[in-house]
Amino acid sequence: MAKRPVEPPRAWQRMLSGRRLDLLDPSPLDIEIEDIAHGLARVARWNGQTGGDHIYSVAQHALLVEEIARDLAPGLTPAEALTVLLHDAAEYVVGDIISPFKAVLGDGYKGVENRILAAVMVRFGLPPAPPRALAALTKQADGVAAHHEAVNLAGFSGEEAARYFGAPPRLPRALAADFLTPWPASVAKARFLARFTALAQGV
Repeated sequence: MAKRPVEPPRAWQRMLSGRRLDLLDPSPLDIEIEDIAHGLARVARWNGQTGGDHIYSVAQHALLVEEIARDLAPGLTPAEALTVLLHDAAEYVVGDIISPFKAVLGDGYKGVENRILAAVMVRFGLPPAPPRALAALTKQADGVAAHHEAVNLAGFSGEEAARYFGAPPRLPRALAADFLTPWPASVAKARFLARFTALAQGV
């Protein structure tokens, strides 16, 4: 009896839209903002180890980082702000790998994540990799967000958070009250989609 040929391992993820995204060779044509928003609203930051009635989602984190980036650099264009908003978009496929696990994994996962993120950016008319200054701003805003999330949601002391994420400026009270209170997934998805749409339309 002839042996059945062994199929290679499946390397694609099926999305609710029906798209199939190949993790090894992601195509911008297989990327939909609805899938990104839906996934990011259900991916937990801090491996779910946060206080509150809901997970603190990557979608909510992305919105906070974009707010902080605009506060740090008020002259951001809509396209630049959209690049910041989408900085963790690959996590709708690969999840949010916490920093300690990244240290264990090494850089192997990074190539997959970077290919997906580049495809996302191209899908929405952005450069596959941001200019150096915008990448630095995104990293700075991400660190500010991480510090405040760590202290307000993940049980870190202020000194511990400063050691790992730097000592950031204080967030405006209204911004902190809104963006550091975990939202239901449906709210995170809706607000992420609304902000994406506004920026994509140049608002």
